[in-house]
Amino acid sequence: MWIDTHCHLDAGEFDADRDAVAAAAFDAGVARIVIPGVERGNFATVRALAHRIAGGAYALGIHPLFTPRASDDDLRVLREEIAASMDDPLFVGIGEIGLDYFVPSLDDARQQFFYNEQLKLAREFDLPVICHVRKSQDKVLKGLRVHDIHRGIAHAFNGSFQQAEAFIAQGMRLGFGGNLTFERALQIRRLATDLPLDAIVLETDAPDIAPSWLYKQRNAPEQVARIAQVLAQLRGIDENALSLGTTANAHAALPRLALASS
Repeated sequence: MWIDTHCHLDAGEFDADRDAVAAAAFDAGVARIVIPGVERGNFATVRALAHRIAGGAYALGIHPLFTPRASDDDLRVLREEIAASMDDPLFVGIGEIGLDYFVPSLDDARQQFFYNEQLKLAREFDLPVICHVRKSQDKVLKGLRVHDIHRGIAHAFNGSFQQAEAFIAQGMRLGFGGNLTFERALQIRRLATDLPLDAIVLETDAPDIAPSWLYKQRNAPEQVARIAQVLAQLRGIDENALSLGTTANAHAALPRLALASS
């Protein structure tokens, strides 16, 4: 079985065929799909979707790209939603949170504020985090250290080996997906090949970060299985070993996911 640890199945790109996409993933051996929240307006949506599809799970958070339209009161709502979700077996953590220095228009102080406030919530509720780390690995890691967070996923990891090792030392797993299927993505492929297997989880970030065979097309959670084939080939291991390893890693990163699976 495979776990897609990061899929925006609530995105508008899936409005026409969302249930069919989820069913195709399940048929492809993707037993769990983690749907992260991105803003106050979609908290209820991701929760309902996780309960509707086979293998659904969800996280709640305010994504750095959504901080320009977020209000301070959204953090109060987020805290209330987290508290209300603690008895829900499909709720697995806080995310997608983090920092983004790829988009130049984002206000640094504003996104740092939301990131740090959400790390405080992770500490308060003893929950793992799913972190957006685009061109922000060092500052995201600093926040994890300051707030003593030792569990979660650095999503779509594309840093250096030194940064990877620092995240691993902090207790985080690193998410890999469609990018590793491109032969020109030398750094990501080296990371995915050479890092310890117990540091790696699989993801799609669907509908984004499509694998090479879907270049510039919509990505979907069913692609985890084929992305895993590429990763197994790169690492020189069989797919069953990769499945067992990455499933255990996802459960270690998001412990409530393991409880929901039992």
